[in-house]
Amino acid sequence: MIYKQFNINETGSLKGGAKLTVYIQEPTDALKIKERPIVLLCPGGGYAYTSDREAEPVALSFLSKGYHAAVLRYSCAPATFPTSLFELGRAILIIRRNAEQWHIKKDAIIVQGCSAGGHLAASFACFWREDFLSEGLSLPSSEKENLRPNGLILCYPVITSGEHAHRGSFENLLGGRYDELLDKVSLENSVNEDVPRTFIWHTFTDQSVPVENSLLFASALRRKMISTELHIFPDGCHGLALANELTMGNESKEVTKSAGVWTELAATWMKDYGFGN
Repeated sequence: MIYKQFNINETGSLKGGAKLTVYIQEPTDALKIKERPIVLLCPGGGYAYTSDREAEPVALSFLSKGYHAAVLRYSCAPATFPTSLFELGRAILIIRRNAEQWHIKKDAIIVQGCSAGGHLAASFACFWREDFLSEGLSLPSSEKENLRPNGLILCYPVITSGEHAHRGSFENLLGGRYDELLDKVSLENSVNEDVPRTFIWHTFTDQSVPVENSLLFASALRRKMISTELHIFPDGCHGLALANELTMGNESKEVTKSAGVWTELAATWMKDYGFGN
């Protein structure tokens, strides 16, 4: 196992910056698989913090399924938009530039996010080609393609700033520019042809981030004819993470067996579209 941590300091990053942790399965002569896709995780937390429950335990689950994994602990409030986007962009550049050394399939970098981390992942998928992002990263236009995510996995994501918004996430993300930027970060309005194929899941009974967030994003993807797999499970609270005992919180409410299959479904989705081994 190659285990490395990187500090990421971009414009607006909090003191100490963001932290990227990579978990790389080393090839050996005894294994046929030499290169693997990587899943880059963005934990949730309402842009106030990054959840431990949605970080390493989820990364280890993807590792057990044959993927490399990475976790980005991005800057949250009082850091504001677009700081975390710059940090995610830098994380992708680090991964892509080390792909050969780390035995990563260069065209199989999948960005995953839970809740507000889902908003970050989906924002990057929508905005990665925009000039403000490459300019903020001091990236020449000729290298902009290196920012392209190859796939997107969204777990009960924050998407809309409209009727079904998780208002606190947007207040933390935008700070004093709330009124100015609120429409831009309502992602059902920002989907374009550069968004990669997407896997989404949510629960019907999520009372913190209503299921309409996922439905709105899936509908926007459909309008652009972007391949999408969407699962709506009938029961379960917000923040399920793996939805099993391994990521159960102190209140013991984050176990929902029906939703616990999501990692298997996501792994099948990745294999079906060339992101498998």
